[in-house]
Amino acid sequence: MSPRSQSSVAAARKPADAHQLRKHVIDALEELKAKDIREIDVRGKTSIADLLVIASGTSARHVKSIADEVVKFAKKAGVMPLGVEGEQEAEWVLVDLGDVIVHVMLPRIREFYGLERLWTVGDREPGMDAASAG
Repeated sequence: MSPRSQSSVAAARKPADAHQLRKHVIDALEELKAKDIREIDVRGKTSIADLLVIASGTSARHVKSIADEVVKFAKKAGVMPLGVEGEQEAEWVLVDLGDVIVHVMLPRIREFYGLERLWTVGDREPGMDAASAG
């Protein structure tokens, strides 16, 4: 492969920045009417991603459709998913987009695993100190 064609392949694979990717993910979730969309900034907590996006679907079919839409929107933005897990059962589908990881879950599964609580343990509200916390 010539250097010129290598650079065009690299440019085609160049992912959107995290901010643009986040926008595409949110657009996809809103397009298919995902419920209770929540974003969690995990920079400094883990090296696996910068942002977790968690949303709920109303049924297994809805969860799968939402995840499929996230993948479609990401591909349009030039981002190939690193992996998609859970599509078969569609109770919890994880879409790994590198800097952004999307979890689409049924409400009962979401409540059971409590990802929001897991990733926000130790986070405090602005202005909150130990004296007023307890």
